[in-house]
Formats: sequence, C-alpha cells, structure tokens
Amino acid sequence: MTKPVRIKSISEFHRLRGLSKPEHPLISIVTKEDFTGLPNQSTMSAVFDFYFIALKHMQGVKYKYGQLLYDFEDGGVLFFMSPNQVLDIEINEKERSGEPSGWMLLIHPDFIWNTQLAKGIKKYDFFDYSVNEALLLSEKEEGTLNGIIENIRQEYRANIDKFTKQIIISHVEALLNYSERFYNRQFITREKAHHQLLERLEKLLTDYFNSDDLISKGLPTVQYVAAELNVSPGYLGSLLRALTGQNTQQHIHDKLIEKAREKLSTTNLSVSEIAYELGFEHSQSFSKLFKTKTNVSPLKFRQSFN
Repeated sequence: MTKPVRIKSISEFHRLRGLSKPEHPLISIVTKEDFTGLPNQSTMSAVFDFYFIALKHMQGVKYKYGQLLYDFEDGGVLFFMSPNQVLDIEINEKERSGEPSGWMLLIHPDFIWNTQLAKGIKKYDFFDYSVNEALLLSEKEEGTLNGIIENIRQEYRANIDKFTKQIIISHVEALLNYSERFYNRQFITREKAHHQLLERLEKLLTDYFNSDDLISKGLPTVQYVAAELNVSPGYLGSLLRALTGQNTQQHIHDKLIEKAREKLSTTNLSVSEIAYELGFEHSQSFSKLFKTKTNVSPLKFRQSFN
C-alpha cells in the first residue's frame, strides 16, 4: 500500500502539481487551464492539511477516501474533504477519455481562523461523506457554484484590503449553503434509491432487535448501522433527517421503544429483565429513556394494559 503524501500547505500542493505559485497563500482555486496534465504516476495518495472542495468531470479516474471508490463518469460531481482525510487517485489511461475539467477550491484553516465560518463549518456534514456519496449536480446547479467560484477568484486577485477576507468567506459560505440545498434536493430526487435504504435500515434494526445481539453487544451504534448499510454515518444521518426529520440515533431509539412496548404489553418480564434483554446494563437508564420518548414510565405503560 502506498504511503500517503502529507501536503501541509497550498503552496506545497501547487509545487507538487507543477502549478505556478498561488496568488494567495491560504486560499486557491485551480482549474483545468492551470494544469499541464495529470500526475505521471497511475496512483496517488495524499493527506491535505487544508479543506479541499472539487468539482470534477473526467472518465477513467477513480477517487477514493475512506474505503469507497467513486468513478467520475456521470457528469459534474462535487465532493468535499476536511484536513487529515486521505485521498487516493487511480488513473486508467486505457479508459480515460477527454481532458479533465472542473475546479478545486483549497482553503487553509488559518484563512477562516477566528471567524463564524470556522465555528460553523462542522455543521456541514458533507465534509465527512464518502466519495461515492458525492453531490451529482444539474447543469443549473453547476452554473450557480461556478459563479461563486469565479467571484472568489476575482476577489483574491484584486487588490487585497481589509474587506477582502470577509467577502471571500461570505462567498465560501454561500457555496456551502447552496451545496447543502443541492444535497437535500438529491435526497428527494433520488427517492427510490433512498427509500430502499430506509427499507434496509428498518430490516437491519428489526433483525438486530430480534436477535441475541442486544444482550451480547448492547444497542447498535450509529457507526455500526452505517457500516452495515455501506454508507458513512454523516450521509446516513443527513439522508434520514431529509426524509424523516429524525437522525440515525433517533431511529435506533424508536425501534428500541417499539420492542420495549411489545415486551411490556405481552410478557411478564420485570422492567429490569426487559432492560437487560434490550442491552442495558442498568434498568434506570432504560426507564429514563423510555419515559423521555413516551412521557410515561415503563410501569405506567404496563399498567395501562391491565
């Protein structure tokens, strides 16, 4: 396995890719016109110390981060990386056709330091999505983001003054907010695939709660559920919030309460025994969660059936 190359600065990225020196040391936009070509090696692995947002049009080039590959063959695809994530690139010269197009936006954390964006950038879950969960853009959406990118480029190419940084950050925030809107659209327009994922989630939780895993392993975690569904935790949470208004943890708890109600109404098991069978070490924790979700205690709920 190729050891990832750590790229600590935007200037270093430019140098390694044979680009001219960046016009701003902490933020840069790179387009196809800036490149002399693809890297000479057929594979490349890198870790960036900066944010990396890319819009790509290319066949025969596979990008991977996390454990999943994405083949850019379906038009404009937008993906996001935070500092310290690993990006792998595989180039198949036999399958590659046409020249790469699109752009890359590189933002060093120092550029947004001590701003509202620095405090709020973590709310954008798509920085933690896998590449195969990238955003597929319509032509109109792509045009909107391209306009914002051009505004950013024009701003840092102009004479830098005390307003430059905040104006650029405002454009970056607009790009992120539009991307969040477009992701929400994607969750809805790809309804069939996403509802199939919901069905798989329901079956996964039902099977888990009907097995002995609750006793031996405890409640399923968000990470476990996402891994079983072959999606990242962030993407699954965003999808569920868009389609159902609830996150993954809430879905797990809903299934737990459904199973608890069943046991309370159809068995003679004590509350402590039910709590144990549902993966709780302490019955008090179970009772507290049950009351939070239903507004009644387990005993009150059981008494309502007598």
